[in-house]
Amino acid sequence: MTLQINIDNGGTLTDICILTDNDVKKTKVLTTPYDLSNCFFEGLKKASGVLYGEPDVQRLLEEVDLIRYSTTQGTNAICERKGPKLGLITSLNNRELSDQLRQHDADLYDALVGVRVSLLDTDSLGVEQAEMEIVKSINALTAAGANRIVVSFADKNFDALENIFRKVVLRKYPRHLLGAVPTLYGSDLSMDADPIRRTWTALINSFLHPAMEQFLFNAENRLRAFNTKNPLLIFRNDGDASRVAKTVAVKTYSSGPRGGMEGMKSFAKRYGMSDVVAIDVGGTTTDIGQCINGNVAEVRRGRVEGISVSFPLSEITSAGAGGSSVFKVVDKKIVIGPDSVGAVPGPAAFGRGGTQATITDASLLSGLFDPKSYFGGVQLDLDRAATAIAIHIATPLGLEPDDALSAMEAAYETKIAQEVLRVTQVSNETVLLAFGGAGPLNACGVAEKAGISRVAVPCMAAVFSAFGIGTCDISHRYSAVLDADQRTQTGVDAALAELSLKAGRDMFAEGFQPGDYDIESRLFVTDAKGEELVHPLDKTSNVRLAFEDAHSAELEVTAIKRLRQDAHQAAQFTPLNAATSSVTRHVLTRDQGRIDVPVYRLADLKAGDYAQGPAILEEDFFTCKVLDGWTFAISDHQDILLNRKA
Repeated sequence: MTLQINIDNGGTLTDICILTDNDVKKTKVLTTPYDLSNCFFEGLKKASGVLYGEPDVQRLLEEVDLIRYSTTQGTNAICERKGPKLGLITSLNNRELSDQLRQHDADLYDALVGVRVSLLDTDSLGVEQAEMEIVKSINALTAAGANRIVVSFADKNFDALENIFRKVVLRKYPRHLLGAVPTLYGSDLSMDADPIRRTWTALINSFLHPAMEQFLFNAENRLRAFNTKNPLLIFRNDGDASRVAKTVAVKTYSSGPRGGMEGMKSFAKRYGMSDVVAIDVGGTTTDIGQCINGNVAEVRRGRVEGISVSFPLSEITSAGAGGSSVFKVVDKKIVIGPDSVGAVPGPAAFGRGGTQATITDASLLSGLFDPKSYFGGVQLDLDRAATAIAIHIATPLGLEPDDALSAMEAAYETKIAQEVLRVTQVSNETVLLAFGGAGPLNACGVAEKAGISRVAVPCMAAVFSAFGIGTCDISHRYSAVLDADQRTQTGVDAALAELSLKAGRDMFAEGFQPGDYDIESRLFVTDAKGEELVHPLDKTSNVRLAFEDAHSAELEVTAIKRLRQDAHQAAQFTPLNAATSSVTRHVLTRDQGRIDVPVYRLADLKAGDYAQGPAILEEDFFTCKVLDGWTFAISDHQDILLNRKA
């Protein structure tokens, strides 16, 4: 039996999906932001309990074939601006680079770098006195508070200049000394000819690196203590995975949400949906993407917070609103996020010391949750939730308690709907796919405000991103910029051989021999007008034709060990039988005030069951509020489709 464990680490909760040959199981644990390896191993412990009836991590790690890990920590860190202070060293003769970087996102640039910038005369590099200037630059930045240095030159020969700089730093600040300064060079990550993209990539990577390094190597070392037979695989934001030591921090940015996008593609194919917009609502962010005709858009120069970087990324937008986002009143208006209470201390209702108002607190007070059965048995505190909302929302706005709850719900749904409309193209065919622990809860309200009349909720919604990474490939990608004298068949062959050699080394480290994996190569050629053309390469390719009118050219090589399977069975939503419920809950509804509404447990519903709102749909780890004027039906795969009546 094949056994796979997929773990998706979020800002508030960590999701675990357990896949065997014929079954899928799930569980969750609270994220421990002070040490992510704690919730990682707590997740393995709970997974073993789900599988064996009692916790047995040793047995699980002896039997597991693959452990895949994805995270939203990078997304959350960028969103909340939590990370190290960076210093930037760049070229004196390109002094405008710093201003150009800041123009892309002044707020993020100031949070990462601010005034910690040093300009170096690169024309003097290599001469003896240059060593003194390099040391002075580094010392000045560290004295200004920088605890990591990024070196990125805009000169045409930036890689050679950065290599000279690197040798000086290794002599003056050897790594075995406590005074060593963590330094990252733009050319370490990419040979992208665009200095702004290349520098932003280095800055973001350096910002994310310390926290990811500390956790991932700590987790991997703890796994080794159990003599696991397979390495921990890190799911990346390009949709594939690699081992920890070969993963770049910036590629973990939005990797959790990318898992959700992989799940969305499978879901759309299963139900024949041509246009799906996903909202993946966690504790800190809502991640939004779109699948058109089975494809999630990916751009070769992806965007982080709207900033173009050197690596490919799928088009996922993260909005600072989630189940643990802080609500406050500013100028008599409700403002949501980007601050989050996270898992610690968590929403006020969790009773762990949180005092801020969140949508989780509002939903509890609205009657949507059972305080005794939430999240598989977490006890919720109504009084603490009521106090937080009274202090931070109701009193500042002069509202009665129920009016404050309705105002919070409306503001929350409006914010997410506005983000959906800003970054996707909504049509009459659009289906809103809601997942994540908090995704289904307000999905009908978000859909209404976005002009969408159909909402789908996967039965695995609570761990959908973890589920989505389940069949990713293992891959490594390499690139080289081709100078004018390399744009020949001989030049391409030489560059291809060099990159393929690197690929072979990395795939050997993954445990694969030549023949176990595929090599794909492409030429990206930009003409004088700035238009980029892609030329896949094989033995019959005529590179001479590809280089005609080329202004710049880049060779890309990808080594892929294919693990993906395409065995998704078709399914459908066909209303057949009226669902029955023996349980009601007293809920604050949108149109009828507080009334008793039926509660439907997903585990008790069968294929073809249907009902209408107002109602509550729930399972162990998610709750869905079915609004007045909406109906739901259950598919033969236990997924949910909600329709708004015309």
